[in-house]
Amino acid sequence: MIVEQHYLDCLSQASYLIGDETSGRAVVVDPLRDVDRYIEAAGSNGLTIEAVINTHIHADFVAGHLELATATGAWIGYGERARTEYPIRTLADGEHLRLGQVDLEVLATPGHTPESISLLVREHADDDVPWAVLTGDCLFIGDVGRVDLQASPGEEMLALAGEQYESVHHRLLNLPDDTRVFPGHGAGSACGRNLSTETQSTIGQQRVVNYACQPMSKEEFVRLITEGQTSPPRYFALAASLNRQQHPLLDQTAASMDAETFQAARLAGARVIDTRAPEHFAAGHLGGAINIPVDGRFAETAGMFLDYQHDDVVVVAEEERGDEVVTRLGRVGFDRVLGALAGGPSTLDRFDEPLEQASRLDVATVTGRLAGKNPPTVLDGRGPGERADGYIPGSLSIPLPELVGRVQDVPSGEVVVHCAGGWRSSVAASYLRREGRRDVVDMLGGYDAWKSQQPTAVVTA
Repeated sequence: MIVEQHYLDCLSQASYLIGDETSGRAVVVDPLRDVDRYIEAAGSNGLTIEAVINTHIHADFVAGHLELATATGAWIGYGERARTEYPIRTLADGEHLRLGQVDLEVLATPGHTPESISLLVREHADDDVPWAVLTGDCLFIGDVGRVDLQASPGEEMLALAGEQYESVHHRLLNLPDDTRVFPGHGAGSACGRNLSTETQSTIGQQRVVNYACQPMSKEEFVRLITEGQTSPPRYFALAASLNRQQHPLLDQTAASMDAETFQAARLAGARVIDTRAPEHFAAGHLGGAINIPVDGRFAETAGMFLDYQHDDVVVVAEEERGDEVVTRLGRVGFDRVLGALAGGPSTLDRFDEPLEQASRLDVATVTGRLAGKNPPTVLDGRGPGERADGYIPGSLSIPLPELVGRVQDVPSGEVVVHCAGGWRSSVAASYLRREGRRDVVDMLGGYDAWKSQQPTAVVTA
């Protein structure tokens, strides 16, 4: 048996290649759109990919089922309650997929979405104890999947939460303790709120350490997983829709645009995404550019600020990284990248306009301004869980995923934006300036720096 986990840190996403050495047959579970990794891995192991299975209709990324099926001829499988525009094979609860000696058993685990399934993996079909279970977004390491991403608030969401309880407590937790757990996501994913940095565990370990796996009533479980969730990035709804549709395949190539062509697209309304580190962006950038550094949760963050139906994008990226940017945006379903500036940031001086600079203030300077007669508004871009551990007195909380819809809530006058360490605050500050708020700065080091320098001034909720 061959089981490979392919984990992508920037999306906290796990996909899997499972194969049988004796038969040479393999399946891929929950693939990304850039599918070369699976084809190469299968080839190096002497395997032929004959199926691609999605554990559910994903919302946080656009899966690579269409790309992989086109490249390999594999069939596409989902749980029985899935509905798609393209042909699929529906997989019934209890159905077995034999790859040879290796056996995959379908386990219906609805809750995160109605059609969610898990896959029990056995090295031999008659093994009493499954070698592993691929839990998709039903059970994570340290958490369970949220139920509000593709459900309407109210009764529909509560019904899914009830199904999630049954799936976790009466299906997955009934598996033997030694069964390995391979989830669909890890720490940082917006599909849960307490995910571990570990990428695998066991049923027995989760029974002990996972808060949602402790003995409790269905009512208590429903309350736990439906209250206090952060707002998901706004691209989630579109990604889920795209995963149901027959959409174009991923193009991983960024067109190279000279300064004149780049400027024409910009003047025609294309958004400029500057992917450099905050300190380099602050030193000089094109007016109206949004700073979303490529070294970080780039695609997920870009999805918070782009209108997928109307925005065209041009990119400022370091040389040789344009294709990477296109690929990463494509993973979350954004395919409207017109191109990347040829020569990268070194050619910004060819534009017939002065570059703008962004103010970034240290904690001491911010502290001084807050003590003045006309203190600035402090905008906290962290999530509710982070803020619950402490916040700057008087600060306004607008989590980064909510900023686009809440710009009007930011008071006029000087605004100091902060996050935990300084990455998200540069994104937020650049977006506010693009929206016409010129007196906006971000705080170096974020709340972590504030807390370390002024522990007595920190408010803990």
